[in-house]
Amino acid sequence: MRSYARLVALLLILAVVLYPLVWMVGTSVKSPSEIVSNIGLIPREFTPGNFAEGWTKFDVSFGRFFVNSAVVSLLTVLGNTISCLLAAYALGRLRFRLRGVWFAVMIGTLLLPGHVLIIPQYILFRTLGWVGGDWPYLPLLVPAFLATEAFFVFLIVQFMRGIPRELDEAAVIDGASPYGIFRHVILPLSRPALVTTAIFSFIWTWNDFFRQLVFLSELKDYTAPVALTLFIDSTSESAVGPMFAMSLLSLIPVFLFFVAFQRLLVEGINTSGLKG
Repeated sequence: MRSYARLVALLLILAVVLYPLVWMVGTSVKSPSEIVSNIGLIPREFTPGNFAEGWTKFDVSFGRFFVNSAVVSLLTVLGNTISCLLAAYALGRLRFRLRGVWFAVMIGTLLLPGHVLIIPQYILFRTLGWVGGDWPYLPLLVPAFLATEAFFVFLIVQFMRGIPRELDEAAVIDGASPYGIFRHVILPLSRPALVTTAIFSFIWTWNDFFRQLVFLSELKDYTAPVALTLFIDSTSESAVGPMFAMSLLSLIPVFLFFVAFQRLLVEGINTSGLKG
């Protein structure tokens, strides 16, 4: 009896979690009038034209926005994994003066809300000529290559602290330099932390709206989250159906990326060499 009750409870939780996604799928193929009048999940009038209308509604194809999001997200993943790994190795494994102070300062940046930093960042990037220039994505990408994501640095540092120091000492006996220890010992064993960093970096960057809205000013440079706001215009008719259709398509890259890297995450944990 308990197993049946547990199963029913899990099904109810699953229904609550999946309801918004199912509602979005149904709304993406509803007509504009039905979206306003019908709150049900199943459309009475199947309208697949929402996808074609949303894809070609603007002067720039919506595919361009997908490409822009993919470029920004993948380069951010690359920057965060490389820079945060190097910073974490220095803070977690090397010994130098004021290491604890710098680590505390880094942790302290986690207490600052990201929105508080937007204005000084905008002034700085505007002064450097990066806002509205020939390289509009520099304000979004350069910080990723400078280890500014303290959360990922902290995550990798904590993971590295679980790697036995005896491995470093054995590598030193074999004549390895700090770079050799990093290359042959730390880097292979840090794969699970790097995969986790890559997953969250991609998802957070792909779904990021506020920073991209602030720094991107040209239509051709918009990413998918920013472009979705163009469907709701206070001065003209709102295209809600096409907006939900494009929102549904925008979920597919995130889902595929997470599924692919989830497999690598499990594999990395099982083969990291840290098992008993």
